[in-house]
Amino acid sequence: MDVKEEDKSEVSKKNHLRYYRSLEKTITDIKNEKTQESENVVLNHLDKRIEAMEEDKKRIRKMFPDITNEEWNGNT
Repeated sequence: MDVKEEDKSEVSKKNHLRYYRSLEKTITDIKNEKTQESENVVLNHLDKRIEAMEEDKKRIRKMFPDITNEEWNGNT
């Protein structure tokens, strides 16, 4: 099985920062959606989506350990 090498270029870094921030917004939106939902199946699905996005955020942070918390949060 071929393993793709991670692209850690400046362009990739910028794109991943943008994606990371969009994940933050999506997670917030889903959490808001959860407050209006009462069906367990839907709530479980939303929880799984949040978990997957949190894992993706961790993966991205590992790729670029030199980025500060302020940069991750868009405070640069």
